[in-house]
Amino acid sequence: MAMTVHVDVVSAEEQIFSGLAEVIVVPGEMGELGIYPRHTALMTRIKPGAVRIKRPDQDQEELIYVSGGMLEVQPNVVTILADTAIRGADLDEARALEAKQSAEEAMKNRTSDIDYAAAQAELAEAIAQLRAIQQMRKTTH
Repeated sequence: MAMTVHVDVVSAEEQIFSGLAEVIVVPGEMGELGIYPRHTALMTRIKPGAVRIKRPDQDQEELIYVSGGMLEVQPNVVTILADTAIRGADLDEARALEAKQSAEEAMKNRTSDIDYAAAQAELAEAIAQLRAIQQMRKTTH
């Protein structure tokens, strides 16, 4: 049997995932982080993107979109505290594309620096959701 570590993915609204994993890939601020069992203790911020969880009983990775948050790695448990977390299967591509277009329009027609910063954040989140959808498609085909 493969070595595993317990993983919890929690958003402000609900617990999205709780179970064992062989490996977890998380979008860290400085790049992707691969977390394996017995990983050294770690705490870092994560950026919008797809968390990939390889479960020991499944061939395909589980994908969860996170809009940012914190990652904590302890000897026997990995916790991802996300601002927003959505299961890959629940992502809505049309809504993400609409949000991307809306943010791009807001950036073109900005009225203040605050509006521009908010539009930039919305654009980054929409792009991260679209990437997560593309990753999910690759793993299911």
